[in-house]
Amino acid sequence: MLPASIQITGEQLSAAEVQDICESLKEDSVRLLSVRGCQLSDRDFGRVCRSVAESRSLAQLNLNLAVVSSVGRTRHLADALKTNRSLQTLFLHGNPLLDAGLVTLNAALSTHPALVSLDLGDCMLGDEALRLICGMLPPDGAKSGLRELTLSANPGISSKGWARLTIAVAHSSQLRVLNLDYNPLGDQIAGMLAVAVASSRTLEALDLEGTGLTNQSAQVFLDMVENYPTSLRVLVLSENDISPELQQQICDLLSEAEDDDDRAATPLQPGHASSGAMLPIRDKYQPIRDKYQPIRDKYQHPAWLPHS
Repeated sequence: MLPASIQITGEQLSAAEVQDICESLKEDSVRLLSVRGCQLSDRDFGRVCRSVAESRSLAQLNLNLAVVSSVGRTRHLADALKTNRSLQTLFLHGNPLLDAGLVTLNAALSTHPALVSLDLGDCMLGDEALRLICGMLPPDGAKSGLRELTLSANPGISSKGWARLTIAVAHSSQLRVLNLDYNPLGDQIAGMLAVAVASSRTLEALDLEGTGLTNQSAQVFLDMVENYPTSLRVLVLSENDISPELQQQICDLLSEAEDDDDRAATPLQPGHASSGAMLPIRDKYQPIRDKYQPIRDKYQHPAWLPHS
C-alpha cells in the first residue's frame, strides 16, 4: 500500500484519534502528517512523537500553530527527531519555541540525515537561535544542509543576528529558498542580503515581503540582477515602500533569466517522463507554509501575534 496523508486542522484530538494516527505511523503507511492548530493532551503528544520516531515512511510533519506549546513537548519532539531517519520537511510555524527551544532541538535538527526543509516562522526566536540555525547551512565542502528555510515574523532577532545569517547564506552549499517575510530588516540588512544572494550559487527564491524596505534596497537588488550572474529567480518585495516600477523591473529581469535557463536546459528525450527537478523555480515555489498575517488596523508597525 502506498503511503497516505493525515491532515487535521484546528480540532481537539481524542485519545482514539491519536491511537489511529500512531498505529498508521508505526505501520509506515503515512507520508504526510499535519495536525496544525490541533489540541491534544501532553500524554497524547508524547505518543505521537514516539510513533514519529519509529516511522520509516513519514516525509513531512506539520505541527504549526501552538501544537508544540511547552518545554516538555519540545523535548518529546527532539527525542523523536534523533531517532527518525525519514523526515524531509518540518513545519513548526507559530510555536512559542524561544531560543531555549532551539537549543533543545538543535542537535536533532542539525544531525538529521534527511531533513531539507524547516519552517521556524513566528517562533519568538532571537540571536542565539539564529546562531544555531546558521549551523544548519554548512558551507561548500561540508555536510549537506537545509534547502528551504523559513524565518518569517521573528522580530526578536537583531541586526547582528541577521548579519550572521547573510554570511551563512552566502556560503551555503544547499539553500535554495529563504523566507524572511515580516521581519523588520530595513535597507541595511537588505543590502547585505543582496551581497549574499550575489555570492550564492544555489539560492533561487527570497521572500522579503513586509520587511521595511524602500527604493534604496530595491535599487541594490536591481543593480545586482541587471549586472551580475545570479541563481535568484524569485524575489518577493510586496508590502514594502518600493515603487511598482522598480518591482516590475526586477521581476522582468528575473523572468528573462529564467527564460534563458529554460532555453539552455537539455530537452527531454521522447518517452521520458518529466520530473519535478525539471520544473522552473516559479512553478515549484508555491509555499504551503502559513504566511504571517499582520494586523495593521491600529498600529503603524505589524503586530507580531501568532497566527489565528
